[in-house]
Amino acid sequence: MGRVPADVAEWAAAIRAGHRTAVSRAVTLVESSRPADRETARRLVVLLDPYAGSAHRIGMTGPPGVGKSTLIDALGLRLTSGSHRVAVLAVDPSSTVSGGSILGDRTRMARLSADPRAYVRPSPSGGALGGVTEVTAEVMTVVAAAGYDVVIVETVGVGQSETALADLVDTFVVLAMAGAGDDLQAIKMGVLERADIVAVTKADGAGADAARATAREISAARRLAGSVHGRRPPPVVPCSARLGTGLAELWKRIEEHHAGADLPARRGAQRAAQLRAVARDSLWAETTADPGLAGIVAAAERDVRAGGLSVAAGAERIAAAFRSRLRPDGQRSRSTGPTGRPQ
Repeated sequence: MGRVPADVAEWAAAIRAGHRTAVSRAVTLVESSRPADRETARRLVVLLDPYAGSAHRIGMTGPPGVGKSTLIDALGLRLTSGSHRVAVLAVDPSSTVSGGSILGDRTRMARLSADPRAYVRPSPSGGALGGVTEVTAEVMTVVAAAGYDVVIVETVGVGQSETALADLVDTFVVLAMAGAGDDLQAIKMGVLERADIVAVTKADGAGADAARATAREISAARRLAGSVHGRRPPPVVPCSARLGTGLAELWKRIEEHHAGADLPARRGAQRAAQLRAVARDSLWAETTADPGLAGIVAAAERDVRAGGLSVAAGAERIAAAFRSRLRPDGQRSRSTGPTGRPQ
């Protein structure tokens, strides 16, 4: 398909028919921050949403060097060789200085990227917490409606913030590796608490025994934590992307979790959380776009930087100014100046 239809309904139909150009340009549209693009993206996602519910949404995360892309490449090829169509949304870190992103996952997933039954899309994180962008859920809707029945989201790094991914997917897989030392300890009581499945990677060659030992250690730690918190410990699967060992067991565990999960309840809770997050962002965008309120925000930031105002007091000043902008009938009041007083 050489062009994207101007009509949103026609565009949605092209996506549902699996036209890759329409899918790629839709993802680009959804990732855009331009107000006009955001409005078109919302209309498009509304049309696609009823056709996106059957896809299995899987999140994969782990520390740098654990082999996320290599494992996804091998697992994805295994799935596409069967009956599945696989979409991979790989979120790469954006520079905090330039805003640029490496977007190297097509190189690291070269075989899967070339597979006609797969769609690999690297995206910049834009500095988003946990590497999950605010539009990740919408991008998943686009590729799921296009007929990709397995959607894998790979995120950068690991840490407490990475649990944001668990609130977007059906099955949350955490990757770990033998010899991680402090990295493994750091995530045991954070990301691992949210894991539905743990995969211990690079279980081959000289590292095979160490990987199995690490798997036993994680299993023991999660059983202990589960007995305290009343949560069933996740299965731990040693695997090797290089040899292909353990991949069948990993996919079996993923399918078992998906079959046993209460997806309507889980996805309903996720949508509610996304609603709150989007509403917060929208309110903040409206606040900073208003000339009067923007002045109050700038003044509060200046006072907080100088140490003359606490963060909590500064936040309350901004909130009070926003509240004062609304009359009891819900309409805007007169403009306020930098002090919060009506002009």
